[in-house]
Amino acid sequence: MSRFQTIKPSSLDRDAFVATFADIYEHSPWVAEQAYDQGVDESLDDIETLHRRMSEILLNAPRETQLALINAHPDLAGKAAVRGELTASSTSEQAGAGIHECTAEEFARFTELNAAYKERFGFIFIMAVKGSNRHQILAAFKERLNNTPEQEFARAVSEINKIALFRLQAM
Repeated sequence: MSRFQTIKPSSLDRDAFVATFADIYEHSPWVAEQAYDQGVDESLDDIETLHRRMSEILLNAPRETQLALINAHPDLAGKAAVRGELTASSTSEQAGAGIHECTAEEFARFTELNAAYKERFGFIFIMAVKGSNRHQILAAFKERLNNTPEQEFARAVSEINKIALFRLQAM
């Protein structure tokens, strides 16, 4: 049972809860809103319990809503990263994977793979990069391009839920 260090979700009113957890899911405060609206008690002071609730909200959302959340994420090593336009969480996650240390050739490869992935699947490549390096990410890109669109959609949603857990744990 993992608890938050200083945040006690059960003590927050709706506005504070949503403000605190709005960016756990990239630019998608609706997940935090629905988590709160399902009822808040001390069980949500446990990270895994809160994560399970938020994950289920995403998994039960309509496909169009899931797709919008997938596309709310930035490309890995994309233009937003180069211009410094990522959220604080995304910046930290990509930096932790060493993406900011890419050579010009590696950035070009990321750009090429991002474009090929979007062309094939109609949405961006999602990977919870914590614990990975840029070489592992590039390899995952190449491997996952062989998946079916349905496999990749399910994988993207699963990866988003992993990212959410990492973000909750970082709080």
